[in-house]
Amino acid sequence: MAVGHQAEPIKLGVLQDFTIPPGSSYDTRQDFLDALALVFREARESGLLDRPVELVERDADGLPTGSVKSVIDAYGELVDEGCLAVFGPHISENTLALRPEIERRFRVPSISVCGADQWLGKWTFALPNGSMTDEPIILAHLAAKAGARTVGVLAERSVIGQLYARSFRDACREQGLRILAEETIAQTGQDIGDAVRSIHGSKPDALVHLGFGYGVIRINEALAAAGWDPPRYMGTAFEDAYFSDEIWDAYVGWVGLEQYDEENLVGQRFLDRFEAAYGRRPQYYAPGLCHDAGVALARAFAGAEPLSPRGVRDALERVKLVPAASGAPGTTISFGQWTRRGWMGSSYLVARAFEPDRRSHHLVARFEPR
Repeated sequence: MAVGHQAEPIKLGVLQDFTIPPGSSYDTRQDFLDALALVFREARESGLLDRPVELVERDADGLPTGSVKSVIDAYGELVDEGCLAVFGPHISENTLALRPEIERRFRVPSISVCGADQWLGKWTFALPNGSMTDEPIILAHLAAKAGARTVGVLAERSVIGQLYARSFRDACREQGLRILAEETIAQTGQDIGDAVRSIHGSKPDALVHLGFGYGVIRINEALAAAGWDPPRYMGTAFEDAYFSDEIWDAYVGWVGLEQYDEENLVGQRFLDRFEAAYGRRPQYYAPGLCHDAGVALARAFAGAEPLSPRGVRDALERVKLVPAASGAPGTTISFGQWTRRGWMGSSYLVARAFEPDRRSHHLVARFEPR
């Protein structure tokens, strides 16, 4: 090799599998890309990586509004581009359809933020931006700790909604909560007045939503029409509010689950560097999540033997006890040969609530198992 020859960049696929609606005070997509780019730039500057990382982007209109075929096709394009790993897709219903295709023909490792345990497999890893099994436990805990003894449930008519509901029923039994009414609603923003009135009639102490989140975009108008203002809880559907001011307005009054904790010093120090690099300080889940995914992938690229999809997959399994920017202080990232979920610690999710200004939100609680 000639002296000073520039090595080819490592290609990382970035697959966005749903359309972000217009009109938000947050630029989530750019925050994702900038955070990833900063992590890989720092890895190169520190000497961890001896070549740059190139982000290869693909968009797919997947579920809940599009199709799984577009997601599978986009993943195949990233593989054909020579990507050694893919960050995405991220919607559980899309990942469940994609995983068999990754194992059958693509064989390129992927990290998703989806919450479905069924995604986890030989090539498929997760830094779950929530979980169909974890979130219901935390939601039941929050409601019971606030004094609720009974709850009403709005569960979206989807794979996500039903997985949540199954786990929530178990969590309620453990917390001594009684579900007085459970209504299924559409996964898209349709009128849910009848469902809300039905649950209101049973007079539960609290209301819980389970699903992707678009199903409750019109819920505040339904609650107002019923003259009902109950304590209400949702999972990481709460984070949809960063995609649209309309969704933010719909979620004011809810306590939801997030991954941004201002007391996590790893996350705050990363935001210091992010602000120095880009001139803004986005204080919500996205930068920390992408920091954690980027750090795990940078270590895997550095440790891959050889630098190939299989080598990256095997090196991801050796990522251990890396301090995370997401979650409460003390959260770490660890993968393993039979460990595909990366965030460790019970408070990788925290409870937050929105203010009407479309910018501010505050910590409500951290999960503290009894």
